Amino acid sequence: MKRLLTTIIIALATLAAHAQHGQLAAMRNVVEEGYNFWLYAPSEYVTDHRRVPVIIFLHGASLCGNNMQRVRRYGLLHAIAKGRYYPCMVIAPQNPGGAWRPDKIARVLDWVEARHDIDTTRVYVIGMSLGGYGTLDFAGTYPDRVAAAMALCGGSTLKDFGGLGRIPLWILHGTADRAVPVSQSKAVVEAIKESGNDGLLRYDWVPGASHGDLARLLYLKQTYDWLFFHTTLDNPREVDRDVTITKDDLRNAYSDLDPKATEFDIVDEIKPTKQP
Repeated sequence: MKRLLTTIIIALATLAAHAQHGQLAAMRNVVEEGYNFWLYAPSEYVTDHRRVPVIIFLHGASLCGNNMQRVRRYGLLHAIAKGRYYPCMVIAPQNPGGAWRPDKIARVLDWVEARHDIDTTRVYVIGMSLGGYGTLDFAGTYPDRVAAAMALCGGSTLKDFGGLGRIPLWILHGTADRAVPVSQSKAVVEAIKESGNDGLLRYDWVPGASHGDLARLLYLKQTYDWLFFHTTLDNPREVDRDVTITKDDLRNAYSDLDPKATEFDIVDEIKPTKQP
């Protein structure tokens, strides 16, 4: 029943998206001791002021710097621009360099939550490569704020993996990854297992997949179906083990992208629905 409701909500939101674009704003120097970030709001939020989930997308090392346009080269914002539609707000910070800092990500989330009436029970985080490290470090540091997390070809700098054992978590890595060896993700999995708290853990080592192959996950509907299934209101927490992603799915991830599509309008600011 829960999966059926999630599917219906996403389907209705997708149909509504064709009537009204979402909005995208570049937020620079608005969060003290935080990151600059892109903020995307779907049409449901912009037009109808509906409370929507939030996905935090953490990019890899190739997009680090101070040119925020780089963050749109691949990943969730790029997928939306190419015709994918997800009924959620997106926070896409830019890391100027070095490891992602969980506290700085949390400050960005604080800023958004203070100004926008979002569904704080459905905050998700997904990242690739350096962003995979950031995803695990953030989710493990602030597990009570994360409904589910997905880490692609990453690893972790955490010393204590107890927090990661408290959230639905899916770790994926290609066995032919030469940029970040699969051993980095395997070490995290083993640490969670050794803690005896792996009931909410999923992991897949994709045979023959390279580092770049895992980026295709960011364009798959299944990825977001899996994230949206979860909420912090679940008691007890559960992890979705039904959604599957195959090598054929990865191979065809870009097949129906529309290079002429755009699903957002660039604005200076997305109008707040709360007073900070």
